[in-house]
Amino acid sequence: MSNQIKYDRNLPYNNLPLLPPPDEKVITIDILKALNKANKALAELKGIAKKLPNQAMLVNTIALREAKASTEIENIFTTDDELYKALTFNNTDLKGNAKEVLFYRQALWIGFKEIKKNGQFDSDVVIKIFQEIKQIKDGIRPSQTETVIKKRGSGLLNDSVVYTPPRGVEIIKNKLDNLFGYINDDVLYDYDPLIKLAVSHYQFEAIHPFRDGNGRTGRILSILLLIQKELLDLPILYLSAYIIKEKEEYYQLLNSVTTLQNWKGWISYILKAIEETSLYTINKIEEIDKLFSSTLVLITNKLPHIRKETVEKIFEQPYISPKKIIGQNIKSLNTAKKYLTQMEELGIMRTTKIGKEIVYLNIDLYNLLSEI
Repeated sequence: MSNQIKYDRNLPYNNLPLLPPPDEKVITIDILKALNKANKALAELKGIAKKLPNQAMLVNTIALREAKASTEIENIFTTDDELYKALTFNNTDLKGNAKEVLFYRQALWIGFKEIKKNGQFDSDVVIKIFQEIKQIKDGIRPSQTETVIKKRGSGLLNDSVVYTPPRGVEIIKNKLDNLFGYINDDVLYDYDPLIKLAVSHYQFEAIHPFRDGNGRTGRILSILLLIQKELLDLPILYLSAYIIKEKEEYYQLLNSVTTLQNWKGWISYILKAIEETSLYTINKIEEIDKLFSSTLVLITNKLPHIRKETVEKIFEQPYISPKKIIGQNIKSLNTAKKYLTQMEELGIMRTTKIGKEIVYLNIDLYNLLSEI
């Protein structure tokens, strides 16, 4: 360990090594085996997602679950019911933790559009994502900001410092530029995209460029890297669910990269998360698609005047207001209410009241998503 950068958790880690890490730390037989499994599962997920007749169904439901889970990692909790009800209204009507979750989802879409438009990561993209998550105009944390990561103590124990990220605007910017160069340049840094995902996820957490919201911003970057490298067409990998399940190991392994340069353990963890999450999401897609198909058959047989496009609408999120299904085929609010009431009579929907408005719940979709 004689060549290891000296590290003191109580001092700003301005000597955080630039990327890439040494090849012998990240390219091992075990990692290559895990890499093969993760890539195979991810390719299957990309393929099966294309088969859905309306991918908005999948994007709205899975991206929302990712948003909910990612905010829970930061100890921001909301119930499924609060969240789905909140979705039926404008953001100005939202309150509490449900609003935090939807800000995350909005930030995910802002980042998605930026990557699809420019194809590159840079500080501007990351700052836009962060600002949407936190609903503030801040950028890179100022040099005078004394940011530290603490582990909460219990009883008479005080909070103890676990990590002190680099400090100084120019130092942070230089490390971010190195990070984005590593991600964007596939000629100079010719590594498998999933290796880049794992390495860059750690590096962003270690740089910790903002006062708050770094974890959520970093998890969005990981999803967007899969879009940039064309491993997925849409941000549908529900990665935060795995992290919640293995949260203690997640933070232990992050710390072990800093203290022990344990890249193998960290990368293996991320590859396992990608593999398991991909397989799990594939199963959920199949369940959503099966439910949609059976519902469509039922409505086509019993209510032939209701078109497929309307059925797709009731699968975009569990709760829906009548005005959300007004469109090319449904011109009036009265017709929308009539169609939803007819679907309620078939046992597909159930009415409930949110504030002063009557909305309709897709019962089976709600139950399916609540199992995630």
